[in-house]
Amino acid sequence: MELAKKIAIGGDHAGFEYKAELIKVLTAEGYEVKDFGPFSTASCDYADFAHPVSLAVENQEVTYGILLCGSANGVAITANKHQKIRAGLAWNVEVSSLIRLHNDANVLCIPARFVTLEEAIEITNVFLETAFEGGRHQLRIDKMPC
Repeated sequence: MELAKKIAIGGDHAGFEYKAELIKVLTAEGYEVKDFGPFSTASCDYADFAHPVSLAVENQEVTYGILLCGSANGVAITANKHQKIRAGLAWNVEVSSLIRLHNDANVLCIPARFVTLEEAIEITNVFLETAFEGGRHQLRIDKMPC
């Protein structure tokens, strides 16, 4: 399967139900989805799942990562500890589009407690369908790593 169709997904207990539904939607759309957990709604630590998703993106095993937790801040902070990760928190389709267009985000972070499932699906589709604009934005991307 082409790399562009490979997605890593993970999160925490607050994002579990949306993650399960997104996997169904993405699979039906032809994506190969690697689920890094969690695998239930039992309380868990988001970093245990955000790091493996980020590593899969960093190691080019997949093209993009998707992380879901209550606010999406925890997973975004954790993912962005990785040098080759540009994780963006998107709570609507406009932000989802902009984090791809301007920031070349390779990990999408969705706040499950603040969006509906339908919005999460839309946010994900826009993220996956939006190409990086490049140009002046590439100059900014080049300054991101420490």
